[in-house]
Formats: sequence, C-alpha cells, structure tokens
Amino acid sequence: MFITARAAEYQVGPGKTLTELDQVPWESLAPGDTVSVFYRPEPYRTKIILAVQATADRPLVLRGIAGPNGELPVIDGRDATTRSGINFWGETRGLVKIGGSNHPPCSPPQCVPSWITVENLDLRSARPPYTFTGRSGQAAYDQNAASLYIEVGRNITIRNCRLHDSGNGLFIGVYNGETRDILVEGNYLYDNGNEGSAYEHNSYTAARGIVFQYNRYGSLRTGCLGNNLKDRSAGLVVRYNWIENGNRQLDLVDGEDSPAVPDDPLYRQTFVYGNVLIEAEGEGNSQIVHYGGDSGDTSIYRKGTLYFYNNTVISTRTGNTTLIRLSTNDEHCDLRNNIIWVTAPGSRLALLTEAGSLFMSHNLIKSGFVTSHDAFTGTLQDDGTTVNAADAGFVDLQAQDFHLLASSPAVDAAGQLAAAEEIPSRQYLPHQAAETRLPCGQLDIGAFEYCPEVDGGIDAEDGTEADGNGDQVDGDAGSPQEDSDSSTEQPHSEDDGGQPAQDDSSLQNDASVPDDGGSATDAPASMKGSCSCGSAETPGLWPVALMVVLGKAGRKRRKK
Repeated sequence: MFITARAAEYQVGPGKTLTELDQVPWESLAPGDTVSVFYRPEPYRTKIILAVQATADRPLVLRGIAGPNGELPVIDGRDATTRSGINFWGETRGLVKIGGSNHPPCSPPQCVPSWITVENLDLRSARPPYTFTGRSGQAAYDQNAASLYIEVGRNITIRNCRLHDSGNGLFIGVYNGETRDILVEGNYLYDNGNEGSAYEHNSYTAARGIVFQYNRYGSLRTGCLGNNLKDRSAGLVVRYNWIENGNRQLDLVDGEDSPAVPDDPLYRQTFVYGNVLIEAEGEGNSQIVHYGGDSGDTSIYRKGTLYFYNNTVISTRTGNTTLIRLSTNDEHCDLRNNIIWVTAPGSRLALLTEAGSLFMSHNLIKSGFVTSHDAFTGTLQDDGTTVNAADAGFVDLQAQDFHLLASSPAVDAAGQLAAAEEIPSRQYLPHQAAETRLPCGQLDIGAFEYCPEVDGGIDAEDGTEADGNGDQVDGDAGSPQEDSDSSTEQPHSEDDGGQPAQDDSSLQNDASVPDDGGSATDAPASMKGSCSCGSAETPGLWPVALMVVLGKAGRKRRKK
C-alpha cells in the first residue's frame, strides 16, 4: 500500500517552538510543507532558499501571519544570516531566493522548484551598502540584488507581499526557458533601485508565462533611474494593476537571455489591460510604455502585437508626454477603449515616438493630441471613433479617483475588442485588490465601469471578493511613505540582468490563463496568456471586514 508522507508546518515567531527563521530546516523541506512566519515588532534577519519540486496538490508555502493591526512580518536583509549547512548559488543576489541550490539539492533540469507560494511578507533591504553573513562570512549584496529572487521555478505565486528597499524588488530569471507559469498578485513594489543607475527596477522579470494582477507599483528610491515594471517574457499579461512613476511605467523588451523566449509562440502577443498608469511631473522619461527591445539585436525584438486596452493613463507633466514607444516599424500596437489623459494642453500628448504600427479605436483622448513629437516613420490607422474631450469626467482627478461620473463621455462608449482580447471582468480596487467589473449597459472606456445601480466587487453569498483559487483578494496592510523619483533614459547594458546561471534545455509552454484572476491549470489553449500558475488551495489570510469596507467605498464613488 502506498502511503503519502505527512506534510509539516513550521511555525516561527513569538511563543513558538521556533523563534528565528534560521531554525527552519530549509534544506529538508518537502512537498506539502508550510512555513508560517508570525508577526513581531522587530524584523527577522535570515536569508532563505526555497528549492523543492512540489506539486499542485502538495505545494510548498512560505507565508506571513499578520499582526493585530494587519502588520506583515518583516524579513530584513541588513545583517541577515544564512543557516549553517545551506549552500545555494548567488547568495549576493537576494534575500529570499527560489531555485539554484546545491544543498538542498535541486538543480535543473532534473529538479526544478515548482508549485511554491510566497505570501503576506514584507521583504526588504537587499542592496549595497548593506551586508549579510553567508557561508563564506560577511559579504555585500550585489547592485542587482532583489528582495525576492527567482533563479528558476515553475508555477510560482507571489502574493500580498511588500518588496522594497532593494536593488530590484522582484527579479525573475528565465534560466534557458525553465522558468515558467508565474503569478504576481496583490503585491506592493516600491522604493527600490540604486542611485544613479538605470539597471535596477521595482520588478525585472523573464519567464515563459507570467501574469501581473492587482499589484500596486510606487515610485523608485530617490535618484534611482530604473523602470517600474520591466519584462522580457513570453506570454506576458499585465492586468488590473496600479503603476505609478518610474523611468517608464512599463518597459516590455526583448527576451535576450534565452532563445527559448523569442522562440516561444506566445512571445509575439502581449496583453496590457484594465490598468491605471500614472506619470507625475519630474519623472525622467516622458514615455509611459516601451514595447519591442533594447538589446540592439533587432532580430529578437518582440515584433508582434501589444494589445493595450481599457486602461486609464494619466500624466500630470507640464511638458510632453508620449504614450508608447514602439522600437521598430515591425512592432504593432492595438489600442482600444483607453482613457489617455494629460493635465497639460492636448498638444503636449503624443501617441508614439518615431516608429511602429498603431491601430486605434474608441479611445478617449485629450483634445489636441498629436501622432508624434518626433519625425514619425511608422503607420497609424484610426478608425474614426476617437472621443476627443476637454474633460474626461473623473470623480476626482486631483485625488486620483479615476472612476467615472455619469456625465463622462467614456460611459457606454467603448467599442468592440480584437478577437484575441478578453473582455475585462475585474477592475483595480485601491490598493492591492480587485473587484468585479459588472456589465452595466455597453462597456465603458477606461479601467473603471460606471454602474450606479449595481454593487460591484462583492460576492453575493459572503460579502468577499475571491480570486480564482478561493482566496480573498484584499487590500494591503498600510501604506508607507514613498520617495519621489527623477529618472532619465539610459542605454541598455549587458549588466541589465536576466542571465541564467547555467545552460539548460528549454521547455515548451502549453497552458493559458483565463481572465478570472486565478488558477488556469486546466485552461483551454484558446484562452489568452500563458500562465497556469494559481497556487493550490492556499488559504486566504485577509480580513473580510476590510474587503466589505473597501467595496462599499468603491460603490459610493461610482454613484456620484
């Protein structure tokens, strides 16, 4: 008779048998195990390696248990230590690391860390000049060290974490195509980067299948020149996020780190929808989105379609703002149902830089906008449905409430989506949450639906909003102060990260993610995206009461 080994739970914190993280046997964790880190006022200071090939029904979970006021447990990289006997690659590259380990023994392709969830933790301070004590004694973090560093992994979920005060908040390497099916959900990434450097970002990722949803991205550290969300993945979906500032809000460039990425059939389609993108005065680059490449090898640039729809884009710059930079005339953007708004005169707003192919339909744009502020050599096809407006009709632009008034010209004004695009089913709920975007007449333009008579975002049975894994999708545990960022454009460098540690064979994606906000393990191939990365049956830890309050606040705004 086959007997399944019993999963273990390691509880760490005040009053527990284990009081420090270096007492957890990280080298012998097994599928199904859970490490629960309980809040305490002082930070934990231990470096962590997760290298377990778990399964969908027996995932490995590292989770924080919040304090009485919702405080997340803090793991701080300053003066952190590595448990004796552990031996993993790239100790200087991160605070919490997934994959790339000699002890515990897990080296791809024979062993790829899989089905791992990291949630409800505040991970901070992995950057110069901070130091730690590892297996070789005291060492300094690398410039591109990260709060959370995934060297290689499959079916990884990062949920409701704070990633800040590091070189990169989140860094994911593609490892010759072995890294795939990543879900980044409900996190707060802010205050990362190194002063004077453009090569570290709030998140910097490369994978085969990755979804970003319900995240809040804030400014980088003062004087840091990096982007907010930088990605080199195939099968990229960015939906229902709040992304504010950075050199660019989205820098979606070529998969230079492994041929497995540009060879992936999903590399040529990128989906960005339902997001709020905000550009403040003083940010270094006037471009909101970059799509194509930056390595200089144009043969591996994305050369596909950026599906950019139902986003709300706001710029408060007094000078020029450019919505999208398409790297070459081989890059195409399908631009539909977006609100694109500047507080400056409309002539300060350009859609493109000098190149690219753009199709536009049913966008609400500040009157007076131009195609480009440069010598434009690309092509633009406008189907004549653009809503030119002097007022977008937001509830409160200055207070960043971008819900729509009943009088907004965006209400019931959206057009038909492209065949490849899913109808937005959710909308961002400040902050780090989402609510259902219920149909209320014709679809509205922008990231928010005006629906005065219907409650949105609250489950009818229990008063909570749940993600596709049965977990509550809720707000963060408080908002620290953010530093403003002033950034400038810098050329690409080989030190831009993403290189795998060793050579490996690539694997083929075969899964997709539907627009239900959760697991897509069994999603049909017709669904758009490529992530089958919902965590398996991990319990939601966020309070119902907060979700109800946030939901009611959202309904009040929409009824104005």
